Amino acid sequence: MIIIFVQDTTVSVALLQSVVALSKQLKKQCGILCMANNADMVSVYENHYSEFLKQNGFADVSVFVKQAHPGQLAEFCEQLEASFLFFQLNKESFRHLRQSLTFCRDLRIPYLFFKNSFSALNLDKVVVPVGFLEEEIEKAQFVSAFGRFCGSEIMLLPANDYGSKAASTTDKMKTILDKFQLTYTVEKAQSDSFKVDREAIEKAVKIEADLVIISASREYGLDDILFGPKELHLIKKSPVPILLVNPRSDLYALCD
Repeated sequence: MIIIFVQDTTVSVALLQSVVALSKQLKKQCGILCMANNADMVSVYENHYSEFLKQNGFADVSVFVKQAHPGQLAEFCEQLEASFLFFQLNKESFRHLRQSLTFCRDLRIPYLFFKNSFSALNLDKVVVPVGFLEEEIEKAQFVSAFGRFCGSEIMLLPANDYGSKAASTTDKMKTILDKFQLTYTVEKAQSDSFKVDREAIEKAVKIEADLVIISASREYGLDDILFGPKELHLIKKSPVPILLVNPRSDLYALCD
């Protein structure tokens, strides 16, 4: 299931087109998830979205309305067996972006904030920055899926670090992509791991790529708490859709 989470009564047609197309390519179902403040609004939202979808030619898209708080988002995604989560990001929801990112930290699936200014996703080209953290390898399963089922051209952008971790992770990604005989290029970034995500967005604009896949912050430091995590600033400024992948806690072991 591919889910669109909406926080008001409007849905972007371009977002619906993107999700429906992706669901067909991945052979998944798709639906809209909305959360109501009280029980009386559940049927109101259900009727509104069902009618909107029917009028715009999306009758096959399911509607799920829950009387719940957005903080329960991860719980409902698990119940619906969601594999991707898209957010409708308009002027109203843009003001709550930081809070939405907090709600997403428990997600085990990738998620994307879709601005109203975006055109429908084609996924012809995907850019993947690769930093020195070991969780970067998590992106490989998703980019390989885009390559296999969407025919995406893939660009790997390993960070220009002194160490070899980014290069090593890139080699692991190449092994996975080669297994499926996918088309990809590797271009070493000019930036180090701390700035490679930003360079990836600039590269995506230059080559007219459709998507950038980045890792969300593993944990929030003091600067993240005060000013917001890196992904908040990247999403706000990026003219290209960004797919976020949360680090998996079971990849790491505690040290003395």
